[in-house]
Amino acid sequence: MSLVAECPGFLEVYSDGSVKRFAPEIAPPSANSSDSCRSKDVIIDPSKPVTARLFVPRSHSRSHKLPVLVYFHGGGFCIGSTTWLGYHQFLSDFSVASQSIVLSVDYRLAPEHRLPTAYEDCYSSLEWLHDQAGSEPWLQQADLSRVFLSGDSAGGNITHHVAVKAIQNNTRDDLKIKGIIPIHPYFGSEKRTEKENAEEEGEEVRSNDMFWRLSIPEDSNRDYYGCNFEKTEMCESEWSKFPAIQVHVAAKDFLKERGEMYAEFMKKKGAREVEMVEAKEERHVFHVLSPQSEATLLLQAHMTHFFDTH
Repeated sequence: MSLVAECPGFLEVYSDGSVKRFAPEIAPPSANSSDSCRSKDVIIDPSKPVTARLFVPRSHSRSHKLPVLVYFHGGGFCIGSTTWLGYHQFLSDFSVASQSIVLSVDYRLAPEHRLPTAYEDCYSSLEWLHDQAGSEPWLQQADLSRVFLSGDSAGGNITHHVAVKAIQNNTRDDLKIKGIIPIHPYFGSEKRTEKENAEEEGEEVRSNDMFWRLSIPEDSNRDYYGCNFEKTEMCESEWSKFPAIQVHVAAKDFLKERGEMYAEFMKKKGAREVEMVEAKEERHVFHVLSPQSEATLLLQAHMTHFFDTH
């Protein structure tokens, strides 16, 4: 048995198909703590299994419904969890700052579960949200007419594809996706960007290629629709139904070009509203690495404003 793929400190994949993952610091749910936001873990689909962490601010007006953010974590489709401390802190703080309910989804990971599994698992969280809104006590004040999708890196990719799936499936009228917020989205293609060509032998490109190799179907390349957003198949009338988009990029992020290309592509396809926000002097997923930094607070402010105006 030999090591065939590795992300040091996070992932080891062996020739017999076995996978070892090493998580950073984990945060337990805080339903019974005195924090300003309470959280608990819920089961989306016990047969797979797919779980999620639910965040609700402790102090909010009981006379108003709260918007809902459905969040998908990053990690190249191969690592990551809503239980990681960085995600827990960021989403807990955002729930309070935006006065929203957050459902953060733990989807099944590649290479054991290659794409499109992550898309299917994350879409099922919308069905769970709809079905549980009437019975789950923590969702009693959820406003399903104001649902937003967001995620970082691979989660930003998932955000796009779940929105597509919702449009094509004609998701129930009483659950409305008002907007999507891809943060540093992880996309690719067989044709490399200028930066990827310039750094083709570098660690970031090799790591990028490895995660795509582990996550897309084994008979596919980087022009697989899940990797290359230009391969998304929707008719003109479906593109016109796409919700408002706020794309976040970071100035020092290796994937910045992909985020910019995605925003331009969506404008050309006729998406009703596309906004791009750049974090100066910041790197990939800075909000998870430094969830209480000034840049993260600014990111939360942009997201909150997006909520308030949609």
